[in-house]
Amino acid sequence: MKKSFVILSLLGLGQAQAFTLTLDSNDFGVTPVFSTVTGFIFVIEVDESFQAGRTYRNPTLSLVDYTIGGPLAAGTPSGFPAFLLERTMGGAEFYAQGSSLNFTIGAGANLSDGLQMSELTGTHPAFVLNAREFDTGRYHPTLFELNLDGTGVVQNSNNSGPNTTNPATGQLVDVDFGEEYISNLTFNPSTTTIGVPEPSSSLLLLSGLVMLLRTRR
Repeated sequence: MKKSFVILSLLGLGQAQAFTLTLDSNDFGVTPVFSTVTGFIFVIEVDESFQAGRTYRNPTLSLVDYTIGGPLAAGTPSGFPAFLLERTMGGAEFYAQGSSLNFTIGAGANLSDGLQMSELTGTHPAFVLNAREFDTGRYHPTLFELNLDGTGVVQNSNNSGPNTTNPATGQLVDVDFGEEYISNLTFNPSTTTIGVPEPSSSLLLLSGLVMLLRTRR
């Protein structure tokens, strides 16, 4: 009786969970429009509860990690033949550089199997990740947008700033949306999962407790 009470108590503590968003080019049809950017992966750990009916506007983030790159068309503002952008940072740094994240989970969403794109709601686009870097001197930080109709786009964001000199070129950076790369995205909204809950500390503790109880039988 006492063991059951402890387990149920821990289960109750584990209801409000953080979650991880993942955007992987392997889950999308990627069609280059300008330049040839077809490979990317974004992993974002959201340190807020995973809830249906909730709007996330620049939610608290514990981690932003992404890689994107590919060959570039001739005549882009950077003049580079290709790029590979890799970023790992905390949420405070992500927002401080001018980035943003916005989406709304529908009230009827069933999150037991993760968050599918069809379970979002809102305007067109329904999911916006803008990894803009104001005043960092970079040409290629990403704007990622997804729509409820199974279309989307990944392109460079608009990066500028009064002191934004690129370290490779030594030139002032003032690049507008899509001047470096644009790729259109397609996907099945019902089967494309973009979010999964993270194991809560109480559930990890519960797992250890269950193992301990089994070894003592």
